[in-house]
Amino acid sequence: MNIGAFMAVSGLALLMGYRFYGRYLARLVGVNAEIPTPALSINDGVDYVPAKGPVVFSHHFASIAAAGPIVGPTLAMVYGYLPTWLWIILGVIFIGAVHDFMALFVSLREGGRSIAEVARRTLGTSSFIFFVSFAILFAVLVSAAFFQLTAMALTSLYPLDGLGLPSDQTLIKTVVRDGHPYAQIGGMAATSVVMITLLAPGVGYLLYKRGVRVWVMSLLALVLCAGSVGVGLGYPISLPPITWMGIIGAYTFFASWVPVWIILQPRDFINVHLLYIGLLAMVMGIIGGGAVGVRADVPAFNLNAESIAALGWMWPFLFVTVACGACSGGHALIASGTTSKQISSEKHALLIGYGGMLLEALLAICVTTIVAGLGFTEYKTVVWSEGNAPLAFALGVGKTLHHVGIPTVYGTIFGILMLEGFLITTLDTTVRFTRYLFEELWAATLVMVPPLLKSRGVNTALAIGLIVGLGFRNGYRVIWPLFGSANQLLAAFTLIAVTAWLLQQARKIWFVALPAAFMTVTTLASLISLLGRYVEEENWILTLADVLLLLLALGVIIMTARHFFGLRGAVAAGIPSAPQGRSD
Repeated sequence: MNIGAFMAVSGLALLMGYRFYGRYLARLVGVNAEIPTPALSINDGVDYVPAKGPVVFSHHFASIAAAGPIVGPTLAMVYGYLPTWLWIILGVIFIGAVHDFMALFVSLREGGRSIAEVARRTLGTSSFIFFVSFAILFAVLVSAAFFQLTAMALTSLYPLDGLGLPSDQTLIKTVVRDGHPYAQIGGMAATSVVMITLLAPGVGYLLYKRGVRVWVMSLLALVLCAGSVGVGLGYPISLPPITWMGIIGAYTFFASWVPVWIILQPRDFINVHLLYIGLLAMVMGIIGGGAVGVRADVPAFNLNAESIAALGWMWPFLFVTVACGACSGGHALIASGTTSKQISSEKHALLIGYGGMLLEALLAICVTTIVAGLGFTEYKTVVWSEGNAPLAFALGVGKTLHHVGIPTVYGTIFGILMLEGFLITTLDTTVRFTRYLFEELWAATLVMVPPLLKSRGVNTALAIGLIVGLGFRNGYRVIWPLFGSANQLLAAFTLIAVTAWLLQQARKIWFVALPAAFMTVTTLASLISLLGRYVEEENWILTLADVLLLLLALGVIIMTARHFFGLRGAVAAGIPSAPQGRSD
């Protein structure tokens, strides 16, 4: 395939999806800029903090993108590029972006409540308990996978000659392994990450407390990003992966506990500039490569014993492996957990919810294209033999940007910086909304909630403890299929809750009900298949997690069926169903 033509067709498809289907959905549900958002009506200075549209979009996109649209498509490429591409395009337009937009919109109309709380108001308390328990288990799985991926990215090394550099070069720091020099790719990213994190509170103070203009802060963010990269080149941080895991655990506890304006919002604001530039650079590199006739040396289809041994049968595992690149239940937790509490106007919901997911799909398309640019042989070596998907992405970025005149070494460093930015921003956001979920679970299940369980610190520590415990014992490739299955099933449950909400508002439901049915069947099939695999491998921790997910899923399905049958009976008897959620 010509990579430039591939990118052009992909971009056009996503634009058409937003222009026609996205705007159609906004009209269908009745987006109204005159309705005050929760950020304005509550504005508690901690979680509910109104922010300008570009700032919220930056936070939201940086939080949802993460490693999902990078690692997912990278792993899924073992099936060939065409199945991966088709699912990303069709899945995001008709399922993933719809899911994100509706989760955000419903949360705005429900006072900033999480999607789990919306499920309680629409499907009942029992469904809420199942839903929120499922969401907590999912959040722990995704954070554990990203937790281990973050440590891997921060310690990645690559042979110096593979970057086109001689052994006597002085551009970047190296280490010697088995007599060969390796570039400290991850160490450079580590320095940049640390610097941006330390500077984030100052940016937050200027942006939110002093009211400095957004464009001025954007320029400052670009300077900080460039400066951190420059320092990283000269002073890479080299620590063992286990040490990084401890540091990351401590950081996420602090970042998830303090008010959002101190670290979460400003760090996302700084980091997203690097992500935007990286996304634009990848698109330009792909188009530039296509202009000179670069073609990807990968098969369109690779449906054989090799791909089955790597991931399993294409259905259902392609759909759960691509994960966030096409659809992600975790986005509903972010949209309704943090984003809905920061939006200052409902008119921003379509761009942030639907548009943000389309932009993530564009990232997934870029990943599919640049990883294909490695060639199928190198792809299989780095991703499957060495087990380092983050490095494969970084190398792909380096080779892609080389098409537009950027040396491979700089592009590779830039790729690992992008990935690390996505990982860290999602970890602190995920831990924060896991804390929200714990607080909601205690309130729903306990008559009198002990003061200890009301503590932000205790609930944050509980989330961190579960994440670190699972992440230390299992690598990301082991966790990924289970995370992907839980992720997509959570998306199905979100769409079910939204369907119930729309029914109570006497609105059309087909655009959420049909995707909910497809995602439910597909992901239940993957969980059942994985259960047999984990039992055979005697991985009892993931076996237990799989069983819990299946039981919680069964509980949600039973409670949902009871609700809809009861609603149907009420309608047949002529009893109106009064809306339980806010419709103001």
